[in-house]
Amino acid sequence: QVQLVESGGGLVQAGGSLRLSCTASGRTFSNYAMGWFRQPPAKEREFVASATWSGRYTYYSDSVKGRFSISRDNAKNTVYLQMNSLTPEDTAIYYCAASRLTRTVVTDPTDFHSWGQGTQVTVSS
Repeated sequence: QVQLVESGGGLVQAGGSLRLSCTASGRTFSNYAMGWFRQPPAKEREFVASATWSGRYTYYSDSVKGRFSISRDNAKNTVYLQMNSLTPEDTAIYYCAASRLTRTVVTDPTDFHSWGQGTQVTVSS
């Protein structure tokens, strides 16, 4: 099992940017595809972005495509989520997750076996 810890959340004004980080420990980080999910207030958890083990293939939800970017540094056991042009609708708890699947697109939460504790992102209008 891999342990995941997110950081980088906070309060930002609309139009601003944040970069979330998720650092892994416990297992070989490069064995896993990584994903970011979010849970807005009173809503279900939703997929945001994912990257294959190498970071070569990435995938985004339509709601963040063109504004968010996922990347990873396997030497640092860390995956990032760069979030630009933030809107109040991006307010949520953001979670990173690890998946053993090797296909290029992994978006279903049930395909991820390890989760971080989450980091709050609040975007003010």
